[in-house]
Amino acid sequence: MNSFKMLFDSEIWQEIFGSIKKNKIRTIITVIGVLWGIFIYVVLSGAAKGLDNGFERQFSNVAINSLFVWAESTSIPYEGFKIGRFPRLKLDDVEILKKRIPEIKYIVPRNARGTFSGGSPANIVRGDNSGNYAIYGDYPDFIKIATKEIYEGGRFINESDIKNNRKVCVIGERTLTELFDLEENPIGQYVRIDNVYFKVIGVSVFRQGSPFDSDSDVFIPFSTYQNLYNTGNKVDWFNIAAYENADVVEVEKKIKSTLKRIHRVHPNDKRAFGSFNLGEIFNKIFGFAKGMTFLSMVVGIATILAGVIGIGNILLISVKERTKELGVRRALGATPNEIRSQILLESVFLTISSGIIGIILASFVLALINYNTLDLNDFPYTNPTVPIKFISLALFLMVALGTIIGLIPAQRAVSIKPIDALREE
Repeated sequence: MNSFKMLFDSEIWQEIFGSIKKNKIRTIITVIGVLWGIFIYVVLSGAAKGLDNGFERQFSNVAINSLFVWAESTSIPYEGFKIGRFPRLKLDDVEILKKRIPEIKYIVPRNARGTFSGGSPANIVRGDNSGNYAIYGDYPDFIKIATKEIYEGGRFINESDIKNNRKVCVIGERTLTELFDLEENPIGQYVRIDNVYFKVIGVSVFRQGSPFDSDSDVFIPFSTYQNLYNTGNKVDWFNIAAYENADVVEVEKKIKSTLKRIHRVHPNDKRAFGSFNLGEIFNKIFGFAKGMTFLSMVVGIATILAGVIGIGNILLISVKERTKELGVRRALGATPNEIRSQILLESVFLTISSGIIGIILASFVLALINYNTLDLNDFPYTNPTVPIKFISLALFLMVALGTIIGLIPAQRAVSIKPIDALREE
């Protein structure tokens, strides 16, 4: 009888279940050890993936390898300039940075009022309705770094708007509800921004939970902003996106170093230019998630191995208790391969059963976590899952370990001589 036929032999399974019943308590305790290992692995891996997915959702509208750079004040005197000087970012800096730092994919100068950059918010009027809102001067490439979803029928700023200094604007959802009547189509209508009429060309969608979205921001062409507020070549800050394979931390260092040379700032001055490196934060988050996955793998495998070793110990005890039975079977013609296959089959059966139960329980826990985090828009966590290939790999590893550990008691059973077994009391 070969090993494959033994899988469908009812007598073999009766013997296996009979052996398990004889060692019921020991078997349950050991099975829990294997079950706990795969449970920890799946739950921790799924939890790490949920965190990973959550941050991807929170920052889905911003390029991963992006950063923001602005000017502050100098802290070291340099080339005759005193401490406390305020360097000014300029439009000319854009081409210099692009030329000297090839890792830059997009660089977008931005100006704003009514935000952290200072200045009074814009007063916007339409008919009898009015309000004060943050206003941005932007280039079309801005939405390549921080995507903006525009309602159907509208659009964002384009190159023609910049070239022709058009008085057009994109408004937010709250701005729309506060300035326009319900069901009124704002596209093509005019609003007055600081006493200058602008045509509404789009309404941006507000995405709940996004850290870079506001429901009331107003966007106008950068060139129009220059004329409206007489800012000349001044730039409040740069939005920058590096290529995907670039080291965003090194890119940040190169940008600051280049800006220091352009604006005659001491090379060691760390306060002259501020920055927020979103790419670095992303890398840390993804690194943490990968670390969690690796930790869950190490802890899970160690626990599974301990449980599988326990199964091997149970089978060794079982073989010792069944010495006379095995001797009788050998005397009646059972081959060593049949004895070995039965012990191995018992080992693999216990291992797989434990693994499947552990996976089911872990899946239930992850489903429960997912249910309780579905509506947490203000917390970066969603859809804690584990790829099927990882679970399949864990099951394969369990079967392999169960087979290897099972060889020890199986070989012990085969080594029993029928005559010695029959003499044993």
